[in-house]
Amino acid sequence: MTTTASPTLDRFGRPLVAITGAGIVTSLGRGKADNWAALTEGRSGVHGITRFDTSNLRTTIAATVDFLPDALSSAPVLSERLAVLAAEEAIGQAGIGSLPANGAAGVFPGALFLAVPPVEMEWPQRIALARASGRTEAVSYADLLRAAASGAFTEWHDLFLFGTVADRLADRFGVSGSPISLSTACSSGATAIQLGVEAIRRGETQAALAIGTDGSVHVEALVRFSLLSALSTNNAEPERASRPFSKNRDGFVMGEGAGALVLENYDAAVARGAAILGFVAGCGEHGDGFHRTRTSPDGAPAIAAIRQAIDDAGLTPDDIDYVNAHGTSTPENDKMEAMACAAVFGERVSQVPISSNKSMVGHTLSAAGAVEAVFSLLTLLNGRLPPTINYEVPDPAIALDVVPNTARDAAVTRVLSNSFGFGGQNTCLVLASEPSA
Repeated sequence: MTTTASPTLDRFGRPLVAITGAGIVTSLGRGKADNWAALTEGRSGVHGITRFDTSNLRTTIAATVDFLPDALSSAPVLSERLAVLAAEEAIGQAGIGSLPANGAAGVFPGALFLAVPPVEMEWPQRIALARASGRTEAVSYADLLRAAASGAFTEWHDLFLFGTVADRLADRFGVSGSPISLSTACSSGATAIQLGVEAIRRGETQAALAIGTDGSVHVEALVRFSLLSALSTNNAEPERASRPFSKNRDGFVMGEGAGALVLENYDAAVARGAAILGFVAGCGEHGDGFHRTRTSPDGAPAIAAIRQAIDDAGLTPDDIDYVNAHGTSTPENDKMEAMACAAVFGERVSQVPISSNKSMVGHTLSAAGAVEAVFSLLTLLNGRLPPTINYEVPDPAIALDVVPNTARDAAVTRVLSNSFGFGGQNTCLVLASEPSA
């Protein structure tokens, strides 16, 4: 007589979600080793933009990924390339399925959840369409539509469809089921992970590939964020421009990159002999619709998302050892995040170390939640807290234990990773080295 072992469940009766692989690309380099070394040494990936002419822009700096051949391509092409590199590293580490080889697609026995920036035609293509319309001045939208309908631009049509990047990744890595593309502003990368966790918990899949990617530093994006007065204008000192939680912070710095996690049902991962790197123990999500770009000034949605993530992990705020902050370096966001942390952690808020990776890699936008989840995992694995660089003028209104300028060794078993997006789209994750008791 044979018996079937009981599944390993969390305290809520759900399958445990393990992390078996992780991959990352940022302006600091390609892969976990290079990124972690640079991050813990406090090196900045922010620099002057050389990819395009910035002479008429207020902000001329960014944390761009310039070491790839696709760096001069359109946002969808670069975003796809960044996602491919992060996914290859994550799948390779997990040892699950097979990677693409010799022109053949890979095989990933699970679903794909991809956070990708909103896709729209960029200025070079618009100018080319305008020229194709036959008009030299006063080109109307109708003229552009007629040019596009000529059939000469089908490649552009495919490239700038929102789901194209996910479709290409699905074909490349051989994922099962329909790939999911999502965009929830700056919380997108964390939302992709959350969707993967939920799918595994519901038993819809044994594995999920969650990716956040963004290669959208281009002229129009810089102009738009500048019009919102959201970007730092410290062009003379790029490495010192991103100053989260500092009194003299003046805006965020755009960045590019990708982060990927292979998530698995814990029992399935153990059964195939996979090494368990950590667990996604909890997820919290809360939106408010307060404003198209601003978050509610009372911090209520962020507070709710943090609490939901901790509750979902079956923990209390006292169980959190470290916070990987959203920490954009904008006056409003940093103040709101400090307020939210104070509301959740109470008097202990000044004793919970917190740091912002954006001080070094910039704000990678749609990728940020996934990039920072990978950094949070590395913090758990290495027992080292990355610093917040450029923290030289503390803001007296922000009573946080900001890890200043130099990495700090610490025993860490549970990390809260915050992601707060435009329009009040907030997603928080709790990563743990061990499952909750």
